[in-house]
Amino acid sequence: MRTTARDIVSASGTNLASIGYHYGSKDALLTEAFIGLIEEWGAVFQDGLDGQGGSMERFRALWEGVLAQHEKSGPIWAASLEVALGRDEKPELRAMLAASQAEGRRGLIAMLTDTPEDQLDERDVRTLGGFYQALLHGLMIQWLFDPESASTAEEFTEGMRRAAEAMTRPAGTP
Repeated sequence: MRTTARDIVSASGTNLASIGYHYGSKDALLTEAFIGLIEEWGAVFQDGLDGQGGSMERFRALWEGVLAQHEKSGPIWAASLEVALGRDEKPELRAMLAASQAEGRRGLIAMLTDTPEDQLDERDVRTLGGFYQALLHGLMIQWLFDPESASTAEEFTEGMRRAAEAMTRPAGTP
């Protein structure tokens, strides 16, 4: 990340020593802030999903929300990509973000299936959460690369429906 400790101090009106005292390092502070942004971002989409269960309608509503916020979310998505691409440069940052993966996956499962997070086990998080996380990251990269050609929520949902149908067909059936 290109943000300096002096940038943070200037924007916050605090002093340089407070970063080390409260967070240990600039990277730890930025990581906490980044995780907070992701949590706030996820909370935006929870509204409007009530009463739809784990349906395709809920799936589509979530992606409509994600895409409707793409302009506002773009900097968060770009920061996510920057962190992922620079993972070897900052092992401390990488470790902190890796530790938050399970929480993010739990949140995605809860949003997409209307299942309370406390009812999810490790297998749910690793399998279904990992799947949903891959979908989110793929859509995010499509949008960052070229928003005009990125899938719409309708196309994304239709793709999910078609993939599910194809996986449940008997072998050799088109």
